[in-house]
Amino acid sequence: MTHASLSAPFVSLVGAGPGDPGLLTLRAAERLREADVVLYDALANPELLHLCPQAELLDVGKRGFLPSMSQQDINALMVHKALENGGQRVVRLKGGDPFVFGRGGEEALACAAAGVPCEVVPGISSAVAAAAYAGIPVTHRGVARSFAVLTGTDQHGSAAYAGLSGVDTLVFLMAVKHLERIAADLIAAGRDPRTPAATIQWASTPQQRVVTGTLADIAAVVRGAGVGAPAVTVVGEVVRLHESLNWFVPQALPLSGVQVAVTRTRAGTGSALAGLLAARGAQVSEIPLLRFTPTGKRREVVGALSGFDGWLAFTSEQAVSALLDTLLAEGRDLRLLAGAKIAAAGSGTARALRERGLRADFVPECSGSAHLGATLPAGAGELVLQVGSQELETDLAQALLARGIEYHLIEAFRVEAAELSAEHRANLAAAQVVTLASSAGARGLAQVAGTGFTAAVIGPQTERAARAAGFTRLVTAQEATLEGLTDAVQRAWGRGA
Repeated sequence: MTHASLSAPFVSLVGAGPGDPGLLTLRAAERLREADVVLYDALANPELLHLCPQAELLDVGKRGFLPSMSQQDINALMVHKALENGGQRVVRLKGGDPFVFGRGGEEALACAAAGVPCEVVPGISSAVAAAAYAGIPVTHRGVARSFAVLTGTDQHGSAAYAGLSGVDTLVFLMAVKHLERIAADLIAAGRDPRTPAATIQWASTPQQRVVTGTLADIAAVVRGAGVGAPAVTVVGEVVRLHESLNWFVPQALPLSGVQVAVTRTRAGTGSALAGLLAARGAQVSEIPLLRFTPTGKRREVVGALSGFDGWLAFTSEQAVSALLDTLLAEGRDLRLLAGAKIAAAGSGTARALRERGLRADFVPECSGSAHLGATLPAGAGELVLQVGSQELETDLAQALLARGIEYHLIEAFRVEAAELSAEHRANLAAAQVVTLASSAGARGLAQVAGTGFTAAVIGPQTERAARAAGFTRLVTAQEATLEGLTDAVQRAWGRGA
């Protein structure tokens, strides 16, 4: 189905996958970035919502046997939001795959009945992903050449299971609550009580747990281990392969189960740092500390840049976006910068410049404002204009002034402290380590939540700012990279953070 225009109502039924945000499809990520409204399930990883900061976010529940909106109410809300404001792009974000026990068919029919165009973006179903992450292939040559997926919320009875006697592997979704009855019915239908069985909880996430047994005792094993929803149960001879193929063991990862709060001072989507930490087993929450607003001095910005032929310094990706947005808002474009020489404080800022059509004439070998100020190829008496917020970039200013270079700040945007939601505050309270990737992040966290945290910081400049803000429990990365910061988190945790 061809995607609708921006002004037309359109619904995308999007599968969020089994839990790991890295398993989201490219199409699903694209739809989230385009969305005006997102209706999300409780089982969809909340990290995925960082892909759609522009969207109205509506939590509709739908997890296990917990309270949630009725399906009829969800259908009505989805259609209403699609038709609102003359037409909106709505993403219905569902755990797993929309059409595998996700009631996506009912939602698609509701759209069809209302005349709202709809598409389906399939997701990786936990029906196969959970088994795969437990090292259990649902089919295997010589062992299993067929499998069936069943819901565990309905009571099928032994007669219904008798009709599946020729199916080698059975996969049950949402079966924990009724597992004892299901197992008894399978045995009554003729399945051998000694048939291997496994239950996988929170598949593909750092919280994944796998317990194994036989059809006769799997319910007792699950109950004894305290395993609950969300979970998938696999019944069949292929479960014997778990011991040999158990490749995903999050408990063995160095940050398994550690609560890490990644502080963010940049606009945009989820951070690469969160992915690196999650790959080591951490339970990551991202905390937006700052928000960026347009400058009220657009004409002053344009006036300062008109005819300027000296060095124009950018120290953040936000500065790049803010300046170019300001020019466009004033009816100007990149031609205004034709005579300027462009400097970037690091590779990330240089990349942001390239993405907006500008090439940096100078990038210091070591990232950071202090290094930019110390090594910029400008002479005494020259003028450097720095594009930034209302806050003076002290390290840059001091380094330039020490060399006799004139410095002036252009306010292209304003930085304000973000208002933390109750969820963000709860995540910070639970965090065993927080990350600070910039001086602004250190000051921002101190302002909105205090300094009583164990923090991993990306480099000496950020460490100085953190100590000045009042932080005392700090571990500094040995290299000012995201990998180095990830190592610092690990060292902070190893010290008993």
